[in-house]
Amino acid sequence: MNTWSGTWVAERLGVELAGDERLRGMLGLALRRNPKRAHLLVSNLLGKHVPQAPSVVYGHGVELGRRVRELLGDAAAAQAVVLGYAETATGLGHSVADGLGTAPYLHSTRRPVAGVATAGGFEESHSHATSHLLLPEDPSLLAGDGPLVLVDDEFSTGNTVLNTVRDLHARYPRERYVVVALVDMRSAADAGRLEEFAREIGARIDLVTVASGTVRLPDGVLEKGQALVAQFETAAAPSGPSTQSPARLEGEPVTGDSRGAGRTADPGARETVRPAPTGPQSPGTVTRVGLRWPTRLPDGGRHGFTPTHRAQLDAALPAMADRIATALPEDAHRVLILGFEELMYAPLRLAAELERTTTAEVRYSTTTRSPVLAVDDPGYAIRTRLVFPAHDDPADGPGERYAYNVAGAGFDAVVAVVDSAADTPALHAPDGLLARLAEHTPHVLLAVVPSYVPAAPAGAQDAPERPVTMLPEPLRGPAFSSYAPEEVGWLLQDLSDVTLEAPTEEREEAIQSGGAHYAESLPVEYQPSEQYQQLFHNALDASAARLAHAVGVVTEIVLAERPHSRLRPSRGISLPRPVLVSLARAGTPVGILMRRWAQHRHGLDLPHYAVSIVRGRGIDANALRWLAAHHDPSDVVFVDGWTGKGAIARELSQAVEEFEKVHGVSGFDPEIAVLADPGSCVRTYGTREDYLIPSACLNSTVSGLISRTVLRADLVGPDDYHGAKYYRELADSDLSVAFLDAVSARFDEVTEAACAEAKDLLAADRTPTWAGWAAVERISEEYGIHDVNLVKPGVGETTRVLLRRVPWKVLARAGAGSDLDHVRLLAEQRGVPVEEVPDLPYTCVGLIHPRYTRGATGADGTAVTR
Repeated sequence: MNTWSGTWVAERLGVELAGDERLRGMLGLALRRNPKRAHLLVSNLLGKHVPQAPSVVYGHGVELGRRVRELLGDAAAAQAVVLGYAETATGLGHSVADGLGTAPYLHSTRRPVAGVATAGGFEESHSHATSHLLLPEDPSLLAGDGPLVLVDDEFSTGNTVLNTVRDLHARYPRERYVVVALVDMRSAADAGRLEEFAREIGARIDLVTVASGTVRLPDGVLEKGQALVAQFETAAAPSGPSTQSPARLEGEPVTGDSRGAGRTADPGARETVRPAPTGPQSPGTVTRVGLRWPTRLPDGGRHGFTPTHRAQLDAALPAMADRIATALPEDAHRVLILGFEELMYAPLRLAAELERTTTAEVRYSTTTRSPVLAVDDPGYAIRTRLVFPAHDDPADGPGERYAYNVAGAGFDAVVAVVDSAADTPALHAPDGLLARLAEHTPHVLLAVVPSYVPAAPAGAQDAPERPVTMLPEPLRGPAFSSYAPEEVGWLLQDLSDVTLEAPTEEREEAIQSGGAHYAESLPVEYQPSEQYQQLFHNALDASAARLAHAVGVVTEIVLAERPHSRLRPSRGISLPRPVLVSLARAGTPVGILMRRWAQHRHGLDLPHYAVSIVRGRGIDANALRWLAAHHDPSDVVFVDGWTGKGAIARELSQAVEEFEKVHGVSGFDPEIAVLADPGSCVRTYGTREDYLIPSACLNSTVSGLISRTVLRADLVGPDDYHGAKYYRELADSDLSVAFLDAVSARFDEVTEAACAEAKDLLAADRTPTWAGWAAVERISEEYGIHDVNLVKPGVGETTRVLLRRVPWKVLARAGAGSDLDHVRLLAEQRGVPVEEVPDLPYTCVGLIHPRYTRGATGADGTAVTR
């Protein structure tokens, strides 16, 4: 027989739960640090404090909505609007709206949103955080005369509903209200007050609940409860001096009995017990999962959620849940989807879809602002709590936040679902939510839903946009990079003082296991041998004219298709165009060479910047915001060194489309101009031959001493540029300017031929065939790799594999000559076989080890050869 999870409080305070026989299965009791009310009714059906099956949580809400529809009738239900209460009932209100089927939904919020007018507000007298705001995107949402359905988790005194109706009825009077709650716990006197209020305003107020009853409180219960809280929090405090509050130490239960830790509270649910941790543990891994949340779909009901939005979400849910399921470890049998404060509905729907489509035991709950005492006793509703700092920059300032009944609950994986406003450094900090979760489960996944920002109302074109002054000006040499300051401005942040490098083998294992993204760390910079450096100089001497020719061709095409200057009407000045924007870092030397050609051949002083793009995560949106604030987006030409299979071309196209939808800024053309396009992935190129571009031979020492770009959540906040390091210590080995000068010196001798070829190409069909992508897919299957991301075609990409990854083998076109001298040398140094292949569409292809662990290499770090 299960112990009721209100027994502990009932015995110590004399609190009684009377009424419907279902109440004890629906509610437990706990104590909270609140000067207004000592006890807390802890719902087992809400998915807030107690992890519950999402089908149970969602099912109760939908069923309540259906009952409201039956009460109102179809005609009145079609005119209804549903209003839920923050934070606890935001998901329940959404579910009720789903049950009604045709009703738009809005929930109150404690998060002010700049630029969104307040349509009302009210107080929740017993809450720890009282002020509620109503911020509908459509001001008319609450203005109709149809029924207003108000949804809360419990109906305890009726004060919150009275405050809401009083405020809204004065603005938007209507004839009918329906109050919906899981439980009605009012006293007889409180019930009478609601009826009297309804007569006073001349409206009908109905009540729909699952169960009803009362809480009987003895005299002095508030003082007794506060004393108990103080007693147990003091017991949890560390002995001796400490800078931490007692609550900081409450990842573990407050008392010692862990025999029941992690039991699910619903009587019909399967029980799983895993003792809460009692000592140091290895932290779990944290992995980000891209949901691909539908563009412009609200993340919740803060600004309104319509039936059209609901249909859009329904259509997208299977694919999003599948992405989560794919990211979960195969042995994850018990999984928690953890929502975030007011963000309850989106995580609930994801959890319900995951429960429906997988064999895992899925549970759902959310974090909360509400401070509740944790006591590890089977008769107490809050067994454990995790404490972490607020991570969404709340309007009322910093403070503690909580996740209850997660520690010790036996979850093989926890999927934290937050909105993008909460994806901040505080979330990823050592004491942040993700770190706290990782202490108690081996796998933590992070899924971020874009925070919905309402569009500016009609006629508000002159309203201030999100300020761009928060974005710093571009970094320039010599403070950042060895390039001259006029050559390039880096829209990056300087992470030179941060240790980001990891051994190649460790990085490869983490990347392929899903434990890390390649952009979260840097490879140790390759220090070339004297023999290798000589190969670079030989290659540069042999190819400088060929490179200069390709630079001339691609620059002439760009200038022909983008007029050199134009008048900006709003300012009455002529501005140079195009604006070259290199994809850091391989594109940066090419962008500088194109800028030099435009200056040499046409006397143009083109702006040039470098921005970060990360495969799988898109382009730096803040860099695009800065560019849009300082230049016309239609003037921007993206520049890269070369194409392989075209992954970055696809990434850029998707990223620009997403940026336009999210930020409302249009005009950026995702077409990339490249020096070499052996994969036939773009239409603006200098050549489609696959030959050695010497800048691919080296890393930072041919790229202004700048590292690859870094995107890691604890270093790059939502308003920060992506990061990179400036390796000042490698100045003695720097060949960046020497490379540029060697190519620029050949401009005069190739000008005539380059201009003639550019003219021919402008008249030709340059439509990409994507032959390279098809070739990569074929190679991936033929060699049993089954992952195109591990196949790196072309001389440049093969070189990168040998310098930065764990190579498996190199495929070389039969008869390839000196263009592969440096590849053969690197392969020899790393013990990688070079296999000649007839009719290879590229000069060479690098294959990353497809099933890499550190055990796949010898003790000396060389790659497997068989």
